[in-house]
Amino acid sequence: MDLQLIISYAQKILHFDSSGHDFYHAQRVANTAWQLYQQDQVAVEQNVEPLILATGYLHDTLDDKLISDLATAQEQVQIILQKTGFATKQQKQILSVSQHLSYAANLQHHWKLPLWGQYVQDADRLDALGAIGIARAFAYGGKNSQAIYDPTIPCQKLTNKKQYRKHSTTTINHFYEKLLLLAYQMNTPAGLKLAQKRKQYMQQFLTEFLAEWNF
Repeated sequence: MDLQLIISYAQKILHFDSSGHDFYHAQRVANTAWQLYQQDQVAVEQNVEPLILATGYLHDTLDDKLISDLATAQEQVQIILQKTGFATKQQKQILSVSQHLSYAANLQHHWKLPLWGQYVQDADRLDALGAIGIARAFAYGGKNSQAIYDPTIPCQKLTNKKQYRKHSTTTINHFYEKLLLLAYQMNTPAGLKLAQKRKQYMQQFLTEFLAEWNF
């Protein structure tokens, strides 16, 4: 399966993103998901690698926080998947996992993904943790005009997609409202292990940040 068309499409759509959802994020998700799968699985299921890699590269090209015309985007992705040689069933799986793996999509209803899709979801969430997760959080906050921190704005418990997207928050609050919680929402053994390590690094950063803020 030649994935170059998919990679080129992801580069085209995500190249100019400055919110932390750029092409390199997609590339990390694809590669991390495949590495995690190989760590956990003694026997690699046939045809799983192209499904994982394709979904990793494409997942944010079908995300409504980045893409305004999802219907057109879905049509474009389907055409590319056909050209790349994915069977109809595989195309539907890639589209479905891409559209249902995000944190926002799972706030009210937890979507059951196929095993290989769970690795892509874990990889996407792992990229929101650790050093890169910290960098991406501030990139996203700046892009969306969020304050770095305001102690008068309390953290909220987020229960639905609309609240998650529209509520007033700060980047530091975002760590407590979402990012640290991701470490407890991993699907896979390899994902869970790496998430704990990255969460610990993130907590150390927050401890230092708040100490300096209150100096």
